[in-house]
Amino acid sequence: MSTTPIADYALLSDRHSAALVSRDGSIDWLCFPRFDSPSIFARLLGDEAGHWSVRAVGATQVTRRYLDRTMVLETTFSTPSGSVAVTDALAMGEGNRGHKLGNDAPHLLLRRAMCVEGEVELALEYVLRPGYGQVSPHLDAVDGGLTASTSTDVLVLSSPMPLTIDPSVASGRLQLHHGESAGFAVHYGNRDDTGSARVWSQSEIDARLRDTVSAWESWSELHQAYEGPWKDLVHHSGRVLQSLSFSPTGAICAAATTSLPEVVGGPRNWDYRYAWVRDASFTIQALWVAACPDEANEFFNYVTTSAAGSLDRGGDLQIMFGVGGERNLTERELPNLEGWRDSAPVRVGNGAWNQRQLDVYGELLGAVYRLSDHVFDKTSRVGPAADPDKWGAPPALAPATRRFFVELADTAARRWQEQDQGIWEIRGEPRDFLYSKLMCWVALDRAVALADPLDASDRVEAWKQTQARIREAILTKGWSDRANAFTQSFGSDELDASNLMLPLVGFLPADEPRVLSTIKATEERLTDKRGLVYRYRSQDGLEGEEGTFLLCTFWLAQALASSGQAARARTVFERALAFVNDVGLLSEEIDPVSGELLGNFPQAFSHTGLVNAAWAISQTEGSQKSPAEDAPGASHPSGQSPA
Repeated sequence: MSTTPIADYALLSDRHSAALVSRDGSIDWLCFPRFDSPSIFARLLGDEAGHWSVRAVGATQVTRRYLDRTMVLETTFSTPSGSVAVTDALAMGEGNRGHKLGNDAPHLLLRRAMCVEGEVELALEYVLRPGYGQVSPHLDAVDGGLTASTSTDVLVLSSPMPLTIDPSVASGRLQLHHGESAGFAVHYGNRDDTGSARVWSQSEIDARLRDTVSAWESWSELHQAYEGPWKDLVHHSGRVLQSLSFSPTGAICAAATTSLPEVVGGPRNWDYRYAWVRDASFTIQALWVAACPDEANEFFNYVTTSAAGSLDRGGDLQIMFGVGGERNLTERELPNLEGWRDSAPVRVGNGAWNQRQLDVYGELLGAVYRLSDHVFDKTSRVGPAADPDKWGAPPALAPATRRFFVELADTAARRWQEQDQGIWEIRGEPRDFLYSKLMCWVALDRAVALADPLDASDRVEAWKQTQARIREAILTKGWSDRANAFTQSFGSDELDASNLMLPLVGFLPADEPRVLSTIKATEERLTDKRGLVYRYRSQDGLEGEEGTFLLCTFWLAQALASSGQAARARTVFERALAFVNDVGLLSEEIDPVSGELLGNFPQAFSHTGLVNAAWAISQTEGSQKSPAEDAPGASHPSGQSPA
């Protein structure tokens, strides 16, 4: 089983696929040609599931960093005789710059070792195991490397050193002296596309690496203007979110992995390589701050295009989709993989795809409102969102898109009293979750604000009336005198960190007594000994207790900042920052005992929370001007939080 700490990994991405590289130079996770494709290396989840290591023999010290303003990794191995720097990247398409980052990616993993001092012996081990470790293809030597084929795929390893093959494992060693380098590559191709995967020369590998560095630099130069506190981490989180996005559609994966556990040895192991509607409003706000509205616009276009039609015949809005817009994400288990630290089962697909979650209506309409300048002005769209066939002439929307947005509000108004599985996808009995009711209120609030461009002024009065009923229900049934806080569900005394969103979406002012009391209760009774926040502590139908949730800790910091408590907000924020790994990455949760990172990695929600909390603190302290200060989505629709 894999025992490598989650924090020991770094992320590589070409905006189509993702790889994880350990501190000792091993690629232990890689899926080609998409984030959610079957893995070709998966030692992360099983010892025999494949890896590709390039390392210095006898290394005594390892340091690593991302090259400035990029997601290209440099790992330096120091040995008694010298040191070598290994540069790793998933190659971008040739000449990709700015908004074209990730276009036509060649599905090519690049590795270059450069001896920077003395002499170093380099060791390579290549264990190719496609299909989540279920296939052991034969390796065939060719001039400059190796080839391997499955029924559908071809994989070509480029290597300047002679390799020993036995019969599905390749290994070799190479002595490098100061100034010498060696380039390696794994190229993926479809078996039906002859010649799509090939051997790459040393000069070609060097050129693709340089071009990939330039591609990331150009994207960062164009997009990242935030100048507030924690600037470097905010910009890096923007690059992480971009790394988790799927270039062809604009989808953003919740994480790059599947089945990294919320509880070590437990069953809370889920596949996060999909895009959730729920993430839309949080991610769009984070992209607005850490990148620019264009990337948020691509994600919004993906979500609305994928979700359109799911309300037909009175159905629920589907909560999540594949990165290509796929709807059926049926969950299955992989018994051949023992899981990270024996945390089984390993799952692919996600059984929550057909759950009822009423919060999605508010989250999607909140995203529409946040991006209303771009949604209603085709001249500011880029990427897939620029497709003229999807939109009418400004300021109008295409009729089908407009009808879909109106139907979102109508459905929220019609269904808000129903029970659901909630934001945390509880796998027990449905309940009247407060957060779900809150986001139905948000759906109507944002729809009222957008009524004119939606040609829906005739619905405003009915929407407002339902909004008032939801508000009354939350204030009376969602508040507990015993808990002295708003609670997880109607009639409950259990706390839930999602209620920190009450002021953040404009339902109540952040300094309203009941909000302040809820913030205080969360900080005092829903945290571990380190002050990190749990999502909830109530029963959820699964065995074991999960770790503290980094997003929720950032929410607490954001709520404190919004209520004017900047110093406390900084304290909470920096507690969470203490768990950023050495290359600026966060997972989903923190083990409350060991303090280790837990859950799928890196986690978009955690980086979204970091950006939004940093922004809120900077706003409270008056240290940052908004990149989109005049945008209508920058504050509550009414211009202030309603009382």
